[in-house]
Amino acid sequence: MSRRSLLCAATLAACGLASPLAALAQAFPAKPIKLVIAFPAGGPTDITMRQLADNASKILGQPVIVDNKPGAGGTLPAQALQTAQPDGYTVAQIPLGVFRLGYTTKINWDPLKDITYVLNVTGYAFGIVVPANSPFKTWADFVAYAKANPGKLTYGSTGNLTSPHLTTEIIAQKAGIELQHVPYKGSADLMLAVVSGQLMAAADSTGFAPQVEAGKLRVLNTWGEKRLAKFPDAPTLKELGYDVVQNSPFGIGAPKGTSPEVVKKLHDAFKQAMEEPSYVAALGRYDMLPDYMSSAQYTKFAQETVVKEKVVIEKLGLGKGS
Repeated sequence: MSRRSLLCAATLAACGLASPLAALAQAFPAKPIKLVIAFPAGGPTDITMRQLADNASKILGQPVIVDNKPGAGGTLPAQALQTAQPDGYTVAQIPLGVFRLGYTTKINWDPLKDITYVLNVTGYAFGIVVPANSPFKTWADFVAYAKANPGKLTYGSTGNLTSPHLTTEIIAQKAGIELQHVPYKGSADLMLAVVSGQLMAAADSTGFAPQVEAGKLRVLNTWGEKRLAKFPDAPTLKELGYDVVQNSPFGIGAPKGTSPEVVKKLHDAFKQAMEEPSYVAALGRYDMLPDYMSSAQYTKFAQETVVKEKVVIEKLGLGKGS
């Protein structure tokens, strides 16, 4: 073998010793990234996440393509991560419902151990709305009817075991009323149902804002620490005497085993993307705010939330054994 051949062989051998994962991370991303979200097209989650994806695409230099997977209480994207390659090219929205899965559904994976938490991006502003022509002018009217007609007052949410569903059941329990829950796959379908009178009420994020502003719906309460600037006449749950605040933070996760280098690239790009004025403005349409948590903070939040959600599920008697 010639000296040149020996040098080439040695060089190739040295290259072979370099970590393939490090080389992959250095080149990442080399193709489009899929961002799986938990709700259908046209709702507040879809609209705001598409803006975030668009911003991240420009930062990463590759398209970030939104893939809507509605249903199953918002947990299908997290389930999709379980069969995706841990290469950073599939990431997913992680709604709060994911942290309830271990208590409500038989799954063969662990929401804490089998997801890599990249960052939290925002949370929702929630409330309960009724049609504009409803006889319920106030929350007191709603409660009075429900007490007089147990189980007859229908309300919709964005799915079984979602935050709107569970929080409404907690409110009902505290108010001493029984409601009839009707699940939908997302805000767009839910709003059509309540505006058309198929439902008597809806519990949702402020995807209801355009319908309220158009005079088709009325807000009976909101669920934040303070009243929403857009709906200053709607009292908070705290003002109504319920010690409940719900904003259901959500962020982005990647498959278990995704390399720290790739996670950092994703984190940095999405963090920069959520700081862009266009994303802040998109959130503002629905009274949502940026709610950043780093990878470490988001992982800790996930661990703490799993413990809290167990208490909620047991209180409502909605666990697997119920």
